[in-house]
Amino acid sequence: MIPTDPGERDLLAGEYVLGTLDSRMAAEVAAALPVDAGLRASVEAWEARLAPLTTLAEPEAPPPDLWERIDAALSPRPAPRTAAARPAWSGFWRGWAIGASALAAGLAAMILLRPDEPARLMTVLMTQQDQPAWVVEAENSGALRLASLNPRPVEAGRVMQLWALPPGATAPTSLGLLPTEGRLTVSPSSIRPTAGMLIEISLEPPGGSPTGRPTGPILFIGRLTAAGAS
Repeated sequence: MIPTDPGERDLLAGEYVLGTLDSRMAAEVAAALPVDAGLRASVEAWEARLAPLTTLAEPEAPPPDLWERIDAALSPRPAPRTAAARPAWSGFWRGWAIGASALAAGLAAMILLRPDEPARLMTVLMTQQDQPAWVVEAENSGALRLASLNPRPVEAGRVMQLWALPPGATAPTSLGLLPTEGRLTVSPSSIRPTAGMLIEISLEPPGGSPTGRPTGPILFIGRLTAAGAS
């Protein structure tokens, strides 16, 4: 059910754009968009804010043996039958049909041969005013990729420190200091990203927290979620 509270509606729009809603709720939002101008405006605003997400997707080349695997998966073509002479254009249509069938079979083979990939874990770190600040995506290797959305200046003599709090943990783990903007990859050595893990950025003195825990205010926070989870 689409909420009536403005804050909840805006949060729902953000989750819809990120693709973290379950399939039932995502379908409900999609059905409401044509008739709910306010919700549609929230979705469009989130799409504009989160456009930098597209920069996180790195191009990947297909495996070098892909076409050989597709060719091996195709069914053998039947031998041509002897038949009476046909008009010249009949050969064109027969060739087109064979080519279309081979193309369809090739596409099917690509789908069948493609390995299953785990759902990506990602989040958008928000400010206390619910403004998006950083996009965080977990790689299969366990590394975290971060990209700033709306760079904000940090007060003089302070630094930003990244933290992770896995589900069930009693204290966050430091993942190092951050620049005020840009993109970077962090490779935690003692923990591995999991669904439900809190990611936080705190404001600390030069060199980072002296206690091993956040000492300054939490500037940005978010929770890793499987994108497109149903």
